[in-house]
Formats: sequence, C-alpha cells, structure tokens
Amino acid sequence: MCGGRGTRLDTAVEKPLFRVGGVPMVDRVVDALAESGVEEVYAATSPNAPATSAHLDVPAIETPGDGYVADLDAALSDDRLSTPALTVAADLPLLDGEILDRVLAVHEGGSMSVLTPAARKRDLGVSDDTTFERDGREVAPTGVNVVDETGEDAWLTDDVRVAVNVNTLADAHVAEQFL
Repeated sequence: MCGGRGTRLDTAVEKPLFRVGGVPMVDRVVDALAESGVEEVYAATSPNAPATSAHLDVPAIETPGDGYVADLDAALSDDRLSTPALTVAADLPLLDGEILDRVLAVHEGGSMSVLTPAARKRDLGVSDDTTFERDGREVAPTGVNVVDETGEDAWLTDDVRVAVNVNTLADAHVAEQFL
C-alpha cells in the first residue's frame, strides 16, 4: 500500500519515497517482501504518488487515492489478486522477511490484523494516532494485515519491526535508531 498522501510527514517527497537511513521506505518494504515467503508482490499506487509509481520495479495496481480502506478495496478487486492476501503499508522501514514470515506462520485462516500495544508505540516515542481497545488493551494497527473474505482475527506483537510506522519526521528519527 503506497498511494497515500502522507500529509503528516510534512515533506515535499512522496511518503513512500521518503528516505530512512538513506533508502526510500517503499524500497525497504519491497526488499522485506522479497526476503519473505511471499510469492507475488504488487504495489497499490494512486494518483497521489506518481513518483512512487514511476520508481517501483514491481507490478502496480492503480487505486483511486481515496484513503487506505477505499484503496485496499480497489486493489483487492483487481483480478491479479486473490485472498488471503498479505497487505503491507509502505511506511514500515524496519520490516524484514523474518517478521513477515512470522505473520504468515501465525495466520490460521480468515482475515488477521497485526496489532501492537499502544503503550509500546509510546515507549518507542513514535506516533500512535489510531488506537482502539481490543480484549481490554489499548492497541494500534501496524499496517500489516492478512485480508481474506472470512473471519476476523488479530495477532498482538510488540516487535519493533512492525511497531514503528513513519508518519512524522520524529518517527523517522526513531526508525533510524533501529537500523
């Protein structure tokens, strides 16, 4: 998922192309997917990120750029995709193949959201704009999900590789400390 506006990052560079540790975040995510057991990689792009679309060396699925959920729905309606599908946001520069394989290993069918405790994000010093309560705990989505047509499950992890989304310049500085 790499077609968002990235307005909170407050930079002239498209968010997926923002460099963390000298490397565009989207490249780090594509590399993590290549290191994992994922067989096919598609980039969900939009008119909001034309330079990202031009930069990528993987097949793209053009979405309308109307927000994460609308763009995800548009991407999943593409005939090239089938479910279950692993979805990954482009703002996760600490991802690697090992954590993605772990997500796939704990997936037991149906849809699954990868969540992290909101307190973990605060302890790390990264933004936690979107939180909600699940099983009595305040949690935050990580940007990694398995989407299927049935069920709804969640995996809670405090792993820094999925807990650090880069939404602000301060988040980017935190991410760089872990590279």
